[in-house]
Amino acid sequence: MDTGKSGSNGAASEAAIRVADFAASEHFSRLFREGMDLVEETASYLDGPGRDDAKRLGRAGALAYAAESMTLTTQLMQSASWLLTQRAVSEGEMTPFEAAGEKYRLGGKTHTREGMWPAGDDPCPPRLGDLVARSQSLHERLKRLDDNLFREAPGGAPGRNPLAGQWSALESAFAGRG
Repeated sequence: MDTGKSGSNGAASEAAIRVADFAASEHFSRLFREGMDLVEETASYLDGPGRDDAKRLGRAGALAYAAESMTLTTQLMQSASWLLTQRAVSEGEMTPFEAAGEKYRLGGKTHTREGMWPAGDDPCPPRLGDLVARSQSLHERLKRLDDNLFREAPGGAPGRNPLAGQWSALESAFAGRG
């Protein structure tokens, strides 16, 4: 398999293989569709029924709604960007090594709604609450995948076996005894 980098070290090659395997998997295909569907559903809500929901809120509720929708949109765009990067790997438009670059990693924390609702007497509109919860769940799953695919060992080497140093010491200790 061409991982996009010749003469690379073993740890980087292992990470590249994990990324390429994941990007080509059925699991990724389902996750990609789920993520893109959620982006479309959220956009439709915020541009349509969500505007009506926001108009029914008082001042505090309207401010909370605006902040919530902005945070939701940002989190979904981060998730969509990550998914599109993995699709680019799957389609051969980007190498796994390129996808491992910091600018393509899923950053940021998953947004929590604590303290935002209820806002005055206004509860969070149910549909917005559902979209936020689903976006949070998606982001958390993608963050775990990102951390696993591009994981770094304590020494900083991506995908390095944490027992490699101990194994090497054992091999050295028992070298020539056989």
